[in-house]
Amino acid sequence: MRLCIKLACVLCLALPVSTLAPAQTYAIGADVSFLAKCEQDGMVFSEGGQPREVLSLLREHQYNWVRLRLFHDPSASSDKLPNDLDYTLSLAKRAQRLGFHILLDLHYADSWADPGKQPTPEAWKKLNNKQLVEQVFAYTRGTIADFAREGVMPEMVQVGNEVTHGMLWPDGKLPDNLDNFADLLKAGIRGVDAGRGANPMPRIMIHIERSGDYDAAVWFFDNLIQHRVPFDVMGLSYYPRWHGGIAKLRGNLHDLALRYRRPIIVVETAYNWTPGDFIGKKAEFAESPAGQEEFLRAVDSAVHAIPLGLGQGVFWWEPAAENELRGRSFFDDNGNVLPVIHALEGKRQP
Repeated sequence: MRLCIKLACVLCLALPVSTLAPAQTYAIGADVSFLAKCEQDGMVFSEGGQPREVLSLLREHQYNWVRLRLFHDPSASSDKLPNDLDYTLSLAKRAQRLGFHILLDLHYADSWADPGKQPTPEAWKKLNNKQLVEQVFAYTRGTIADFAREGVMPEMVQVGNEVTHGMLWPDGKLPDNLDNFADLLKAGIRGVDAGRGANPMPRIMIHIERSGDYDAAVWFFDNLIQHRVPFDVMGLSYYPRWHGGIAKLRGNLHDLALRYRRPIIVVETAYNWTPGDFIGKKAEFAESPAGQEEFLRAVDSAVHAIPLGLGQGVFWWEPAAENELRGRSFFDDNGNVLPVIHALEGKRQP
């Protein structure tokens, strides 16, 4: 096993940049998956004292991508989250009308999938690996076909969300079930291809959260390459509370780019404008409106510093949110936009 991984590393290190997927416009992105729910709940967002539609506001401040998560059947979960197919298609259409590129985040779960939990959808819980592979393919194909039919084909698709420890537990749980996990990923990627019809193949992102842990990221991506999982973009989450300081992020992104020669996007990041994660603790950035803006500038700078032009974007996680997520949104308690909205202006991205 170690010999195989070492050989995979050698092949990876030798991979020339010219063999990579084509570069994209630098993504100034936001995951706005809760936006329509906030609006339904009566939240009003403002700039300069005037009510504003959030997607238009983001577009005016040079945001060019949105990320939308999709749960398999949120009605089957006690969380009752809104992110089903119809809801997500509706948001995608709104974003597309304003000129946004779309990243679709497939969770393959009825509710949250993250490093601490990757629950199998209720409808699939009694299936074996072969049956799960078939379901992942069919579900992905059908979902992408629905987006294509509605004229909102995503330009990038995440097959799984923060899959550091696998997906569809227990069948695809890591580290013990690498073969199963690889089969599930490949099924999802095949499903994207099968569902796209005559549309261009979306770029495939594989997303983990170890933005500050080089060894864990290398273990994960080396094994994907060894198992011949085809993907285009490495997605990473970065939250200082769990992943460390900016210097650690910058160093890890640099080393991963040189090792794998693949595009990298920090596809989730956020920071509080009001004390929350670092109460009574030392923080690199103040949990204040000014500190939040400084944080986003620093993350963007770390991505731009990735060598070989492989740093391809930053996505803020839920700039328009309510309840316990409000403290790291782009809006204060009265719905007024915060200085962070200006952090990435001047990047001259279309």
